[in-house]
Amino acid sequence: MQLYSVVFVLNPYEKFLAGRDAQEVISDTPARLGAIFRELGPAGIEKSPAPGKWNAREIFSHLADCEIAFAFRLRQTLAEENHVIQPFDQEKWAAVYAAYDGPSALAVFSAVRRWNLALIKGTQPQDHTKAVTHPERGPMTFGTIVETMAGHDLNHLQQLERIAGQLLA
Repeated sequence: MQLYSVVFVLNPYEKFLAGRDAQEVISDTPARLGAIFRELGPAGIEKSPAPGKWNAREIFSHLADCEIAFAFRLRQTLAEENHVIQPFDQEKWAAVYAAYDGPSALAVFSAVRRWNLALIKGTQPQDHTKAVTHPERGPMTFGTIVETMAGHDLNHLQQLERIAGQLLA
């Protein structure tokens, strides 16, 4: 008798994918971010969509920080059995975003994303099913991390596009 287990994966960014290919999304994001960055210009990069919300520069900084975190998570997942992901408090990380400039945030994000894409493209299909646990989201896989990256990208791209749209209005 063969037993099957169902793994519930909580990926809060899955809804943003809407069936899109995660690797295609994460491959396209640096160019999309670059276009939005140019559209925003120096004044727009400091624009916030609403009071109490991160401005565009802070969103770019957050994306750079998250890409660094994703880089570590992807590599730990491949390197270790039953790895437990270390969560982080994004608001505490954001406390220092005033020290970061937009061009550097975009450059860090783009460079680390290229590095992560090289890793992802170099994996085998079985690597995408490698198990990992997120203390707040439960069981995941390498593939779920990639999907999370893509949904996270799309979420913040939408925010940045709204900010850019407010500048044109």
